[in-house]
Amino acid sequence: MALPEPKDHRISLNDAAALTRRYQNDAGKDAPKCALFLRPLIDEVLAQPGCSGMRIYYGRGASGEDTLVLVGVDQKGNDMTSGTLLEDPFFCPPWCGGGNSLNS
Repeated sequence: MALPEPKDHRISLNDAAALTRRYQNDAGKDAPKCALFLRPLIDEVLAQPGCSGMRIYYGRGASGEDTLVLVGVDQKGNDMTSGTLLEDPFFCPPWCGGGNSLNS
């Protein structure tokens, strides 16, 4: 299936903060608040020839821990499984940073 028509995924800070706050309130204090992948590896995924975007999968490790898997997507909407795939992000907590408006 071809990729959908482009859409504007941008959101205001106030709306984004409301979404993340609602999730954090519902998920509980022990749930991860966010995940960080560093730019050099994200750039590696996006720089693959034919890469038109990135898909994020929810995953679960053999020990039951939740994780994320990132994979490039071509113009036809296919996962680029022979290229660079990412997993094991830096989760918050503990990698939360300071002064983050979305990390209430």
